Amino acid sequence: MQKGLLEGIKRGETVLEARGITKRFPGVVANDGIDFEMRAGEIHAVLGENGAGKTTLMNILFGLLQPDEGEIYIGGKRVTFRSPLDAIDLGIGMVHQHRKLVSAHTVIENILLGHPRAGRIPNLKRAEEEVNELCQRYGFKIDLRAKVWQLSEGEKQAVEILKALYRGARVLILDEPTSVLTPPETKKLLASIEAMARDELAIVPFITHKLPIVLAISHRVTVLRCGKVTACLETGCVTEKSLAKEMVGREVIFRTERANVEKGKPVLQVENLSVRSDKGFLALNGASFSIREGEIFGVAGISGNGQHELAEVLAGLRKAEGGKVILGGKDITHSSSLERWQMGIGYIPSERIEVGSIGDFSLVENIAMNSYFDDNFCRRGMLDYRKIRKLTEEIVSEYGVAAPSPDTKAKNLSGGNLQRLILARVLSLRPRLLIANLPTQGLDVGATEFVRNKLMEARKGKAAILLVSEDLDEILSLSDWVAPIYEGEFMGIVPGEEARRETVGAMMAGLRPTSSNENGDYSGCHCERSEAIPMPQRGDCFVAKKRSSQ
Repeated sequence: MQKGLLEGIKRGETVLEARGITKRFPGVVANDGIDFEMRAGEIHAVLGENGAGKTTLMNILFGLLQPDEGEIYIGGKRVTFRSPLDAIDLGIGMVHQHRKLVSAHTVIENILLGHPRAGRIPNLKRAEEEVNELCQRYGFKIDLRAKVWQLSEGEKQAVEILKALYRGARVLILDEPTSVLTPPETKKLLASIEAMARDELAIVPFITHKLPIVLAISHRVTVLRCGKVTACLETGCVTEKSLAKEMVGREVIFRTERANVEKGKPVLQVENLSVRSDKGFLALNGASFSIREGEIFGVAGISGNGQHELAEVLAGLRKAEGGKVILGGKDITHSSSLERWQMGIGYIPSERIEVGSIGDFSLVENIAMNSYFDDNFCRRGMLDYRKIRKLTEEIVSEYGVAAPSPDTKAKNLSGGNLQRLILARVLSLRPRLLIANLPTQGLDVGATEFVRNKLMEARKGKAAILLVSEDLDEILSLSDWVAPIYEGEFMGIVPGEEARRETVGAMMAGLRPTSSNENGDYSGCHCERSEAIPMPQRGDCFVAKKRSSQ
């Protein structure tokens, strides 16, 4: 491999070019004759639905996959990548959505891991000085001697970026860079990306759903659909709606209307519920609420504030430390997850790969995981695969799951198609209580619209729904009741039609509303500090120093 191909390239000049890239997998053409170009100092976003071919293209540009057809040029010279080491050698770095760090090691150890300059005995002092210089240049603030497991998601991502930069990356590929970040972390990351672009790096964020971020920071955007480039546009000439239409091929409705549904009898009652986290501290502290038929109870919060423990304890996947869970008048606090499924509780987990599916199982087998206890799908104690296969075929058709056949392995589905499968598996059982934990996280605009519409259909069908989301717009759009959660406690429960972004955002940051008007309207209420937490400034309502939960 030739080194130094990017040396001397000036702002605006082409650093990387892909011509006619084609990649086929069994039954699928993931990339179909794609042309793509990157310039020095440019932020060039790549958009597309889940399964559009973005990840495949970027894996090819990073050497993780080899194209069946097409050519790659670096600095005007044709190159061939046999592995990611070849790409790294030529100045290409990639930060994956799923972190590739060693949790038990320190930040600086992770940055040095596998670096040619590390040697047998790494010079940690010199490395720290060099990495600190990168931190100062691009605005990263991180303790280089901290263990990775101690870091927030934003800090872990910073480590991944620093690792790529330390190895000399001049082209930086970012996979869904803001998908799991809090608003303050997102703001800091975008500032760092802009600083890198000013330093003549070429940045390629590929994104599925956060179109405002694309419009805010990118110079150009390439849109993929069904493995082909449908458009390459200057960002200043497009809108959020026009980009969504290019991605999906039709108009996309960004806000779901909450139709009036007659509320029925109480389905779920939670009384003073407390739950411990995996690390042993109290993650949920004395939560009390109820959900009626035809209601969506939205839990809004920044990740790590107890909402995931709440979803798991209601689904029977985590033991309650105290309090009661009552379903239809029956105490189910100590019931198993299977018993809860049989009583009509459906659960959509946030971890669609780790918890929601088994990658090496076929679609039929994944559907069977929620049907094996149902007499309708069993014959003489054995699973009736004929019936389950028929159900799978119906689900694939009705929910638009893009898969060659029901025998396709779940691991071969895109994130959006896997989420559709999980959603369909749960809703096909017509649950009386649906627990939806981050149901649209990481999905493209089309898949997000689809999932939200299905939740509203379930609400119309009298299901009681607990919706956990870190997307405030989603919570405000869908929920009949909004419960901002902070440090394991609800800061209040606000009627959906009266919930306002500024108030709910402040409550998510640990601030309690001091009052509502005589009609119960929270729209004009003020928030008081909780244990001397500073009041966030306007436009930055998510920033508040957390109390210790330990």
